[in-house]
Amino acid sequence: MPSLFSWLRRIYSLDTLDTRFTSTATTPGNAAADTRPAAAKDARANAIAQNARAPLWRTPEFFVYYLFFITLVPLMFKTVVDASKGESKQAGERPASQFEHMLTEDPQIDNSDAQYASFRDNVPYLLLLLIAHPLVRRAYNYFASGKNTATKSSNQSVVAAGNAQLKQRMRFDFAFGLIFITALHGISALKVVLILLINYRIGKYLPRSYVPAVTWTFNIAILFANELSGGYPLERIALFLAPGSGTSGDKGSSLVQWAQTLDSFGGIMPRWEVLFKVTVLRLISFNMDYYWSVDYLSSSPIEVCTPLVSSSGLPISRLDVELTEFHKKKQLDPSTLSDRDRVKIPAEPAAFSVRNYIAYVLYSPLYLAGPILTFNDYVSQQRYTPPSLTRTRTTLYGIRFFFTVLCMELILHYIYAVAISKASPDWSIFTPGQLSMLAFFNLHIIWLKLLIPWRFFRLWALLDGIDPPENMVRCMSNNYSVSGFWRGWHRSYNRWIVRYIYIPLGGSAGGARGPAGTKTASAPKSGFMSKFLQIRNVLLVFTFVALWHDINLRLLMWGWLITLFVLPEVIGGILFPARRWRSRPTAYRIITGIGSVGNVLMLMIANLVGFALGLDGLKDLLAGLTGSYSGIAYMISCCAVLFVGIQVMFEIREDEFRMGIDLKC
Repeated sequence: MPSLFSWLRRIYSLDTLDTRFTSTATTPGNAAADTRPAAAKDARANAIAQNARAPLWRTPEFFVYYLFFITLVPLMFKTVVDASKGESKQAGERPASQFEHMLTEDPQIDNSDAQYASFRDNVPYLLLLLIAHPLVRRAYNYFASGKNTATKSSNQSVVAAGNAQLKQRMRFDFAFGLIFITALHGISALKVVLILLINYRIGKYLPRSYVPAVTWTFNIAILFANELSGGYPLERIALFLAPGSGTSGDKGSSLVQWAQTLDSFGGIMPRWEVLFKVTVLRLISFNMDYYWSVDYLSSSPIEVCTPLVSSSGLPISRLDVELTEFHKKKQLDPSTLSDRDRVKIPAEPAAFSVRNYIAYVLYSPLYLAGPILTFNDYVSQQRYTPPSLTRTRTTLYGIRFFFTVLCMELILHYIYAVAISKASPDWSIFTPGQLSMLAFFNLHIIWLKLLIPWRFFRLWALLDGIDPPENMVRCMSNNYSVSGFWRGWHRSYNRWIVRYIYIPLGGSAGGARGPAGTKTASAPKSGFMSKFLQIRNVLLVFTFVALWHDINLRLLMWGWLITLFVLPEVIGGILFPARRWRSRPTAYRIITGIGSVGNVLMLMIANLVGFALGLDGLKDLLAGLTGSYSGIAYMISCCAVLFVGIQVMFEIREDEFRMGIDLKC
């Protein structure tokens, strides 16, 4: 039993999830891959561990909390299962009759969410790709290595070996990516490639001062154009070119018929524009990484120069030598760069080629949904396989993914929260407890439906030798901070937002900054103005995030609500700074717990508006919850239960501090 328990702890450890969580951003790759506790690997982590307070798990206070968990968690599941079975507070009412048509038969499963249903129904094909893609790469590497045996040498430098691996992997990703999108999108693959080439020319051939503005304008315009045009069907283009071509036998009619025939070759996923939103992020990443690389490289010794010959007679490039000298100067091992260095240090100019660009944008494991990897990080990992990639970690991650899918299947078999919300039922027939649990589990299903595809595609990338960031840091129920929640939800997207939008806008300091945080404009000295600009930057960020997800008013309202709900947390931090409560840690823990209850309620409201019920549906739900004295009493009791849960969340984070880990979420 102890061995089973330790095995489960290893599966659900942060180290298995992503080594970025158990090391700092500046920890070298070989040290980050160390399985020892963070405090044993890093001085900063050791300092975090030393400042953690004593554990509270065995105190009388927490034994009371355990009683809450033992009694209430099973009751929560029973309440939502009863609502899903059709049991209501009114005799003779059958809520199930309002949504039964949305369930599958034999057995009944709530597969009514179109986004997750698309993934779930295609799992057999995705599993085939998960197995076939790494095997095809290994076969290609075997034959490619056989041809290049004569050029290999034990004296080959680390940089030269990395460059050879980079070229080999890029060739494969370039070819496989083009084949992959052709199978996915059919004739629309040409549209994708055309957009890619236009963006490439913007990044590489426009005057440098215009690149950021034109890149952002072009890609945001593409988001709107894709949505409004429905993916540019050729039939619509033909009708535009040949108006009034409805008459049979004329040339216009032939053009339209030909366009219709081409449109019929739409591939496995004809609606390519839905998936292109993630691709847009990679387009911006390539252009901006290249734009920033010019300044970065102008102050470094890295240049593309004429070929040289090594002492063994093998051809090498001066770039190899200068890359080596650069890393020596910075005291960096190019094969074990830290996570921050892989993102920050740009690839050499020759790496920003059209082949590498297309290989990056169309990288098959991450093409459909991410996680999002910057171009610099992608090139670095293609050149040197990250030390964090081990067979044990990948296996444990795969087992964890399997358990997550199993959890989702059990929920869909017994809890029909999505079908109920989509059916827009008469909410008054449910009890306050059922209403709250339907909303709560609806959010859990949203979390799981995003978590599972993201982890599947990350697992695919891990098997292929690439380590992208993990998108979900914590369970949805283990969050009490609005800002912390967004750092841990879709984490790779959050990192992308910080690098390409938030920091250039000025971040939390106010003044405009470069990608590495260097000031490009003077930051305001006023504390109030700094906070004002921080809120402005958050508003701009979430407006972009909402429009990126979908161009509709509901998600725009969601983005503005999130910005509004950040304000109480910021104001609370100003009124109750932690440094003033160091002598009274228990009182501070109680105060922050009460404030965090409000944060949790606001997070639930914002996400229900954006991703589940919309504003009208939320109004009906809240009316059902607070429309009676019993409902108000129930909401008060819910706040007490949330307070208990938040105290446990605090202690979980203190446990992480004791291990030298500070996730800031």
